[in-house]
Amino acid sequence: MTETHFEGVYPAIVTPFTDDSEVDHETLTAEARRLEAAGVDGLVPVGSTGESATLTHDEHAEVVETVVAAVDDVPVIAGTGSNSTHEAIDLSRRAEESGADGLLLISPYYNKPEAQGFYEHYTAIADAVDLPQIVYNVPSRTGQNIPIDTTVELAAHPNIAGYKAASGDLNQISEIVERTRGESFDVLSGDDGMTLPTLSVGGTGTISVVANVEPERTCAMVGAALAGDYDRARRLHHELGPLMRALFVETNPIPVKEAMHIRGHTSPHIRSPLTRLTPENREYLRDVLAELDATEEPEVPNP
Repeated sequence: MTETHFEGVYPAIVTPFTDDSEVDHETLTAEARRLEAAGVDGLVPVGSTGESATLTHDEHAEVVETVVAAVDDVPVIAGTGSNSTHEAIDLSRRAEESGADGLLLISPYYNKPEAQGFYEHYTAIADAVDLPQIVYNVPSRTGQNIPIDTTVELAAHPNIAGYKAASGDLNQISEIVERTRGESFDVLSGDDGMTLPTLSVGGTGTISVVANVEPERTCAMVGAALAGDYDRARRLHHELGPLMRALFVETNPIPVKEAMHIRGHTSPHIRSPLTRLTPENREYLRDVLAELDATEEPEVPNP
């Protein structure tokens, strides 16, 4: 496999549903094209934000196919993780068949594997599917933190090309960047509020929720930081801060779907057991978006 780098902004895109809870492929296509036109560097469907936990395996593959067909020039990184190694391999193979350019693999949840279990899980997938793969560490959802030593070991595998950091621990993120500098291995923020700090210690980009709503501003912030213009990056970070926080006032992706509905992009419909944003939080989110809309739109630097 040729060497792959993950740099820039990769929205973790939502899965739009119709009012009768079917996948809305027409809106999904429009959203993928809107985000590509806004200047993002790639798209990440069927992750946590894409409600992969309530999609059937057939729907999962169909969503990947739709996004791949919708875009022209950006890679599609499919979320294919599972707490079953066998299932993760199956989802990963189906994503490869659907045209995905890479894989995002959440760590095994519920099972609570030991360090060796993490290593064998990720190595088995990387051996089985010849696509660049991103290890996703999000202890708040999985109940387990992938040990730093295990992550560093995994970085040596030729198919394991990156790490999505959503632990909230900047010391851990910094150490992983430091200890993998000799590998072809990119560290991306998986938490919008930590994107700028992650970039400051050597991260290369973000797999972002807020970029669904504010792709141009997110691209401008990340682009400024990667270019070394931290004054501009900090200003944009603070402009986005209230929205970053509002998008997690309830469980993701409830608020981001509501924000996209307010902006006229998608339906707010979300699959059970998640429920629509509460009325009081809808008003709060509307106020945050209105305040952001009143600020000047940033110019996105040419790549």
